[in-house]
Amino acid sequence: MDRHNTDTNGFYGEFGGAYVPEILYKTVEDLRKSYLDIIESDDFRREYHALLRDYVGRPSPLYLARRMSQRYGCRLYLKREDLNHTGAHKINNAIGQILLAKRMGKRRIIAETGAGQHGVATATVCALMDMPCRVYMGATDVARQHVNVERMRMLGAEVYPVESGNKTLKDATNEAIRDWCCHPADTFYIIGSTVGPHPYPDLVARLQSVISAEIKEQLMQHEGRDYPDYLMACVGGGSNAAGTIYHYLDDERVSIVLGEAGGMGIDSGKTAATIHCGTLGIIHGARTLVMQTEDGQITEPYSISAGLDYPGIGPLHAHLASCGRATVMAINDDEALKAAFELTRLEGIIPALESAHALAMLPKMAFKPDDVVVLTVSGRGDKDLATYLQYPNGLR
Repeated sequence: MDRHNTDTNGFYGEFGGAYVPEILYKTVEDLRKSYLDIIESDDFRREYHALLRDYVGRPSPLYLARRMSQRYGCRLYLKREDLNHTGAHKINNAIGQILLAKRMGKRRIIAETGAGQHGVATATVCALMDMPCRVYMGATDVARQHVNVERMRMLGAEVYPVESGNKTLKDATNEAIRDWCCHPADTFYIIGSTVGPHPYPDLVARLQSVISAEIKEQLMQHEGRDYPDYLMACVGGGSNAAGTIYHYLDDERVSIVLGEAGGMGIDSGKTAATIHCGTLGIIHGARTLVMQTEDGQITEPYSISAGLDYPGIGPLHAHLASCGRATVMAINDDEALKAAFELTRLEGIIPALESAHALAMLPKMAFKPDDVVVLTVSGRGDKDLATYLQYPNGLR
C-alpha cells in the first residue's frame, strides 16, 4: 500500500510535509519521531482497541440500505459511523491521540472544530482521561452548532469562540496554532482531520483506518468478498474519507469517489470545493491544494455544512485526485439537503450535513445491479436539525 501512502518526510507525491514556525519545530519533530513506535506498540493497541470496543461501541454496523439500493440500482451498504459514541467518526481519532498525548507526557489538550463533532469527541476523551481541554471554534459555527457547543461545555471543556476571518473552521485552526506556539512544551494539539504538518495527516489516517479494516471483515460476511466496487465518502479536511479508503488505496478493483462542498456552486465565489478550485500552496503546515488568490491570500470558503467549509484539503486526497486514483465531485448545498431528506425518508436515518454530500453523489453515478457500494455516513444529523428545519422539503 506504499504507492499512495506517505513517504518518510510526510509527502504524498508533491503534497504534504511539515512547514511550521521555528517555535513548534521541536514539538512537531518529537511527535514525528514518537508516533509510530507508540501507536504500533502492543500496550497502545490493547488500550486503544478496548476503548473502541467498550466505550465507542465498535465495530460500527455495515447496513444494507434496501430502499436506497433499489432506487440507485446497486447493493448499497452504509458504514454507520453515526452510531458511534458522540455521533461521528471523530471519536476514533480523538481517543487515539489522547492516548498518544498521555504517553508523551503532555498535560493539556487543545483542538479546533467546525461542525463541533471533533470538539465534542475531544472534550469527551479529555473528561474520560481527566485532562484540561480548550476547543477553538469559529463564532459563526458556535451560533449554528449551538447544541454541540453546550455538549462540549457540559463535558468540562472551555469553548473559545474565534471572531476573526469568516469565523469558521480555518479561523479556529489559526487560533489553535497560535495557542500551540505559546505552549509548545506541555500542550498536545489534537487535530481533527488529515491536515496540518506531518505526521498529523498520516497519524489521523492510521487511527481512522479502523473504518476500512471493519469494512473488509463485514463485506466478507455480507458478500463473501472483502472489497466493494465503489467506496464513497464526503471530504473536507478528509479524515472519514481517509479512514474509509485506507486499506483499499492500492486495490485497483475499488473505485474511490469523494464529495466535497460545492456551496453555491464552484463558479459562485461561495464554495469550499478545494480540489476543484484550489491551487498548490501551504496552509496550516502542509503543502496541498488551497483556495487562494493569485498572490497567495487565502480566500474564505463557504458551505452550508460547518464541517466542510475549509479552504484546504488533506494532502492524501490532493494526491489521490491529482493522480486520478479518486474521483471528486463538488456537491452544492441544495443537492446535499435533498440527499439528506431522501435518506431520512427512505431508510429512517438522519445524516449529518457533511455525510449528505456523499449521499448526493449517488444520483450522479451509473451503477450496475451487482455493484457493491459502501458509503460512509460519517455523522448523525442531530446537530444540523436547525438547518434542516429551515428547509422542510429538502430544498433551499
